[in-house]
Amino acid sequence: MRWDIQPPPDKKTFQSLAEELSVPLVVAQLLVQRGLTNFATAKQFFRPDWTHLHDPFLMQDMTPAVERLEQAITANEKIMVFGDYDVDGTTAVSLLVAYLQGQDNAPIPYIPDRYAEGYGLSQQGIDHAEAEGVTLLFTLDCGIKAVDLVAYANEKGMDVIICDHHTPGETLPPALAVLDPKRSDCSYPFDGLCGCGVVFKLIQGHASKKGVSVEELQPYLDLVATASAADIVPIIGENRTLTYFGMQVYENGPRPGLEALMGERKKRACNVTDLVFRVAPRINAAGRMKHGTYAVELLLSKTKEESAQLAKAIETFNDDRKALDKEITEQALQQVKESGQTENCATVVYSSDWHKGVIGIVASRLIETHYKPTVVFTKSGDVLAASARSVKGFDLYAALSACQEHMIQFGGHKYAAGMTIKPEQYEGFCKRFEEVVVEQIQPEQQERTLSIDMEVPLEEITPKFYRIVNQMAPFGPGNMCPVFMSKGVQDRGYAKVVGAEETHLKASFVTGDKAIDAIGFGLGDALEIIHSSSDCDIAYVVDENEWNGKTSLQGIQLDYNIQKEATLHLVFLALDQDSNYFEIKYYGSQLWAIENATVVTYRDGTPIPEVTDATEWGNLTTGAWCYYNNDPSNGKLYNWYAVAGIHDNDDNTPNKEFAPYEWQVPSDAQPLKAF
Repeated sequence: MRWDIQPPPDKKTFQSLAEELSVPLVVAQLLVQRGLTNFATAKQFFRPDWTHLHDPFLMQDMTPAVERLEQAITANEKIMVFGDYDVDGTTAVSLLVAYLQGQDNAPIPYIPDRYAEGYGLSQQGIDHAEAEGVTLLFTLDCGIKAVDLVAYANEKGMDVIICDHHTPGETLPPALAVLDPKRSDCSYPFDGLCGCGVVFKLIQGHASKKGVSVEELQPYLDLVATASAADIVPIIGENRTLTYFGMQVYENGPRPGLEALMGERKKRACNVTDLVFRVAPRINAAGRMKHGTYAVELLLSKTKEESAQLAKAIETFNDDRKALDKEITEQALQQVKESGQTENCATVVYSSDWHKGVIGIVASRLIETHYKPTVVFTKSGDVLAASARSVKGFDLYAALSACQEHMIQFGGHKYAAGMTIKPEQYEGFCKRFEEVVVEQIQPEQQERTLSIDMEVPLEEITPKFYRIVNQMAPFGPGNMCPVFMSKGVQDRGYAKVVGAEETHLKASFVTGDKAIDAIGFGLGDALEIIHSSSDCDIAYVVDENEWNGKTSLQGIQLDYNIQKEATLHLVFLALDQDSNYFEIKYYGSQLWAIENATVVTYRDGTPIPEVTDATEWGNLTTGAWCYYNNDPSNGKLYNWYAVAGIHDNDDNTPNKEFAPYEWQVPSDAQPLKAF
């Protein structure tokens, strides 16, 4: 991985800003690097306000959309709300349905079947709307290219209002209103909204005509924040304001469905990472493995009891998804090797047997191994469907635009896209896509890059520094969590590898009288480098670790390179390969997920027995738990059999383990020995 250190801004500018804000120079420098050069811009950044939201009627077609919506509500017309099956689409549908229910309308939510209907507005959905007597059809997070299908809906006697954020084609659909800030004729000041964000602007516009302030619409922003995080839109401008107030909803208590997906609330504040790695994959799992309607039902659920039941079903879908994408990823990696693509600038793979719902995840997995633009195809009816993912800086949408002669249709963004092709177009697409990538990709886009904001002496990393930096949240694209570098730090002599396969690094670094602990997941190979070096350079982000009522700054890695540089990422969350996160703590030399330290049953509900005799514990060949020193405050310890269970059972019996898949599992003797 190449380190890309950002050039420092004008010194006089950030010195002046530091004085105005009464913040350390390094903080002021960081702000100036992000375009915050004076007190006014910094104040607006640190203190998002409702007044920072734009007038929704600045968006093209907002007036006819609001007027038609009010007409339908007043006349109690049948309204269908049609949305995509991903997080952005299902949250958008849930947002508009919930709002209309509050207006005493009973709209029909509709999510297309990923396999029977494919992406976007479908003839099947329109026919269903006609059968239900629908006169007003909303398409959310889709529809911007559905010219023929919108015309078909019009023929069926329906008015159509499109709420989308994707790039339009040459011709707009013949809808009554097209709300899309990416329209070339739209003068709306911010074009980075997600689909759910566009829907929020619609209800903001409608509510304003009825004398309802935007502040009163805040309870809906948990959905907007979730969609913004999941859809990887820039968390700047209006998105920052919407996400900021959406995270407040999460802190104060989101809707029951989202609360159920979050699981047990932690002491620390909820952040965007929670939405990206916990909430979003589970919402997506419904559409990937079963049907997106499950997600909408969960998001619209009214009670904790109903939400818990629906969330349990979705958790099962997510578990199935994890197993499937792992299997397919292994097959795809083998195909890359066997097809001789390792030296190509792009990766394209195909199997008729691959599950359509996970090929997007598989594309991302392949990039983790082969860092290049990637397209994964599978069979979908009579055509081939694909999901594509890109690398940093490479415009995937532009590349696919140059391959249109080899596709039926495509759509998406700079970094993610989907398409369909005829089987006979596959070879031509592979050849042309490789040619386009070779032509367009830059050398710096072919190597993983860690963007570092600035060099900071380790002694500057203090709790006060962290508190100020943390006020820059919510973090996301356009406002990523700052990455710092400290040079010439020394290992305190505590560095060691940890984990069942000794793949993680635990270390403590010091310069002068300042020390900071770090945990580097997957960084076990750096141990020799650290031991053989008198000092090293580290790159990290700052976060806070809370354990046993005490808070401290701690860290985990991003990467390290062969030039004897260890890269450490200071945070206290661990990510497994399935994009699940876990808070962590140490039992002796063993790293465990805190979430697993209080379980009393296996996944199948069978109670895990408690034992109190150390000898009995060591001799057990079945699952059990005990307390260290009989002290419940130490948390529970589990032997290997309780944790590992049966991973590869051929007889279709249920897995009984409770530890996350791909997590380290100590041997049967280690939990007791660790203390």
